[in-house]
Amino acid sequence: MELTARDSKVQDQVAQRIGTGPHLHKMLPMNLLFAPFTFNAPRGPLTLPNRIVIAPMCQYSADNGQATDWHQTHWTNLLNSGAGLLILEATAVSPEGRITPGCLGLWDERTAAALQDNLARARRIAPAMPVCLQVGHAGRKASSEVPWRGGMLIAPQDGGWLPLGPSALPHLPQEPAPQAMSAQDIAKVRADFVATARYAQAMGIDAIELHGAHGYLLHQFLSPLANQRSDAYGGSFENRIRLVMEIFADVRQVFDGTLGVRLSGTDWVEGGWNIEETAELSDRLKQAGAQFVHVSSGGVSPRQQIPIGPEYQVHLARAVKARTGLPTMAVGLITEPAQAEGVLQRGDADLVALARAFLYNPRWGWHAAAALQGQVQASPAYWRCLPREAGAVFGPDARIGMR
Repeated sequence: MELTARDSKVQDQVAQRIGTGPHLHKMLPMNLLFAPFTFNAPRGPLTLPNRIVIAPMCQYSADNGQATDWHQTHWTNLLNSGAGLLILEATAVSPEGRITPGCLGLWDERTAAALQDNLARARRIAPAMPVCLQVGHAGRKASSEVPWRGGMLIAPQDGGWLPLGPSALPHLPQEPAPQAMSAQDIAKVRADFVATARYAQAMGIDAIELHGAHGYLLHQFLSPLANQRSDAYGGSFENRIRLVMEIFADVRQVFDGTLGVRLSGTDWVEGGWNIEETAELSDRLKQAGAQFVHVSSGGVSPRQQIPIGPEYQVHLARAVKARTGLPTMAVGLITEPAQAEGVLQRGDADLVALARAFLYNPRWGWHAAAALQGQVQASPAYWRCLPREAGAVFGPDARIGMR
């Protein structure tokens, strides 16, 4: 097929992303972004139609942990985005594990019913797309205000609660310290993750992502900046990864779908958690039965120095993938189709995740398919929306009856 001017421009952009030159663009295999990808889990294979992942984005719109009409509308919109996998926002395993009072939860029959009902209604009126649930506990970052009200800790007398942490070290110097977790507290958190995973299993969730990044509880145990314990859960690398490995094993016992972990590849602080430790932990998670690792960064310390820029975290995903061979998701200021394609062409990651880009443009997958000559699914009511030059994005069936 002869290249159009638009196709040639996109291939030139991809060529530049992988470090070749425009004169080589006809040699590049296109559409890695729209190639299927399969996870092999105990339940069986889970095949994504493409390699675009919608990364989890907190909505702070739950009612005492329960999903609401907002979630149903939000999820329906994202299920119509053309992505290959939707990861739902951080979902707390307990009331005290929520980041804010408005965060989504899955810890009892009430929260389970609300999540299942709203997700089922969204999936009934949108194209089929695998759904992953991000499961986590905020630790010392819990009991916070929503971002548009400043995001600071809420005191118990003002409707908040006492956060837990591996050590009695506050996230910010001006904040009160969290309660250092006892052995009983750790046992309860493990049990809470299991209970949440059982609910996810019962409602047929395709995948779970354990949230071990961004300064929340599991990351707090990993990082020596937040974890100064002297027992079996602190000090050495072996001790600091213990809780993550235990919770992973616990969840793997009760959830047979695709299971992975989101990790901060580095704290961006000297003496903190680093990429070498991330790669070693990822390798152990692979041996324990993980299907993927989702590599982000930072979040555990206000002293972090993050070199923000396009693809600023991709090198972390590349290091983990090179060390482990575990299917890896890259995320972080990947905003353009040519960027995403370039990440895959270079072999930096197996999948590309976007978050804020989908909030800004919920049809990002459609535009990427038009740019890279891919195809995606969309609800038939939208089939007539495409401009003529993008008419193949929804496939041949979408052209039937078009006038």
